[in-house]
Amino acid sequence: MITAIIFDVDGTLVDSVDLHADAWRVAFGRFGKNVSFEEVRRQIGKGGDQLLPVFLSQQDMEKFGKELDRYRSDLFKRDYLPRVKPFPRVRQLFETIRHEGKRIALASSAKEDELAAYKKIAAIEDLIDAETSSDDAEKSKPYPDIFHAALSALGDVAPDSVLSVGDTPYDAQAAAQAQLRTIGLLCGGWSAEELRAAGCFAIYRDAADLLARYNDSPLSGIK
Repeated sequence: MITAIIFDVDGTLVDSVDLHADAWRVAFGRFGKNVSFEEVRRQIGKGGDQLLPVFLSQQDMEKFGKELDRYRSDLFKRDYLPRVKPFPRVRQLFETIRHEGKRIALASSAKEDELAAYKKIAAIEDLIDAETSSDDAEKSKPYPDIFHAALSALGDVAPDSVLSVGDTPYDAQAAAQAQLRTIGLLCGGWSAEELRAAGCFAIYRDAADLLARYNDSPLSGIK
């Protein structure tokens, strides 16, 4: 019996992946690291704690890792966040889920203040029952900490009564470690094959596609 859905945010509900990738590219360049847009885009979905070590040595991490992360965060909020748009029909999908009596949680690798902005952009502030961000987890995706926190925030729920929805392999890998099944969305830029290989058991184009096919989806009809 499905009682709750846990959604990722970046690349799942809002169109922000390319913007994050470019902000990281600029931030790495500011600290003398030549990282391409394509390289860093494949890492979006992780928090900074997991993304930075992909491109920085341990020495670099100790020397300027935290400073680079702060610079990237400030840069993104100043120059990129105003350009983030919601994917179509996110609010309508959430309204449908809530109408069926299911609860909705957000589990994002974004920082808490970014998550607050995303909820406004997607117009879903009044439809969320619980939320967690990278501030609530020791390690971000693909570690399961954020999903454990989301389950805890939802209260007395069993993992087998909850589904997750995300756009990256990191979502599916993290959710699986919390005993959750994941629906994959293609709008974040990963292929259906990549999402299935990571553990997604159903694939949709985006929130609008999931809503259009809702009655035949894993979300339908079970309260």
